[in-house]
Amino acid sequence: MGELLMFYGTECVHCHEMLPLLDRLEEEEHLVVKKIETWHNSKNTELLRTLDTIECGGVPFFYNENTKKTLCGAVPFERLKKWALGL
Repeated sequence: MGELLMFYGTECVHCHEMLPLLDRLEEEEHLVVKKIETWHNSKNTELLRTLDTIECGGVPFFYNENTKKTLCGAVPFERLKKWALGL
């Protein structure tokens, strides 16, 4: 089974805005979202570039390995949940 990935930057304000929503998602849906830091890790930045087919060009960036669906930027909880559940 594929993973749910969140690419983030340590100092990214929008990434920090998403963390409480990720906590809620993990608690309510019993899911795990793997967080991958890109601003200080060039290997992770390259991985982000290979998955960013929508040309988000930054973080936060979300990738669902099961559905291959992506999200770009800070999004409302319901949109995050639909992405995570593959809806």
